[in-house]
Amino acid sequence: MKQTSKFASQNQNKEHFEALNETKRSMSSSIAAMEQEMEMEEEIPEGYAEIVVVRHGETTWNASRILQGQLDSVLNEMGRQQAAAVADRLSKEPKFNAIYSSDLKRAADTAQIIANQCGLKEVILDEALRERHLGDLQGLTMVDAQKMKPSAYKAFLALKRDQEIPGGGESLDQLHERCVSSFRKIASQHKGERVIVVSHGGFIRELYRKAAPNRKLEGKIQNTSVSVVLISASNNRWFIKKWGDTSHLQGIGMLDSGFGGDKTSG
Repeated sequence: MKQTSKFASQNQNKEHFEALNETKRSMSSSIAAMEQEMEMEEEIPEGYAEIVVVRHGETTWNASRILQGQLDSVLNEMGRQQAAAVADRLSKEPKFNAIYSSDLKRAADTAQIIANQCGLKEVILDEALRERHLGDLQGLTMVDAQKMKPSAYKAFLALKRDQEIPGGGESLDQLHERCVSSFRKIASQHKGERVIVVSHGGFIRELYRKAAPNRKLEGKIQNTSVSVVLISASNNRWFIKKWGDTSHLQGIGMLDSGFGGDKTSG
């Protein structure tokens, strides 16, 4: 009797897990279908803002694999070419109502190139759109960081969501909260409108985490890659319409490493 009861219990557990998996599959299919439907729509759904998110162009520090964080670094020649290419692409799309950018120079310069090409009068600079603060790691290569700042290096690579980085660095949870708050604020001010936001690799990764919490982000956030999200600030609904498109960089190029746009750089 005990053995029969044990087998019955195992069968019940198996059926329970199969039901849960089927529910997850159904939810994923529904989300994917909704996103596909939104991508096909020309008009912005009522109550939503359409936000086109662009990572800044390549910098000298990206190319040298130096951790930037919230320190300033400038676009290199490749970065300026990338910015011009994404600007040309966006200028051919439906009208934008505004452009926002991190106040860090690499993002602000990218945004200004886009604004000029798209006929936008000003770039609205917002420090809340900055990259994650990397504490003692800022300005160092990963090799130097491991030698010179081992505690900060270990904290960074741990990838624990609540782990702050020694030297005033943010945790991933803090970065996520800042990211979500910033986008929600922009969305609430631009219902029914299209806007551009120029930011950074780590910051944009957290946007994906919010908009697609049940899916793992594959790949890297490349320089001047274009992502499009639909956000309804009033009911806290976020959908990805397009993600990480770099088709405008054909013939120009980008870093194979994607440094600054993967989960272990910034």
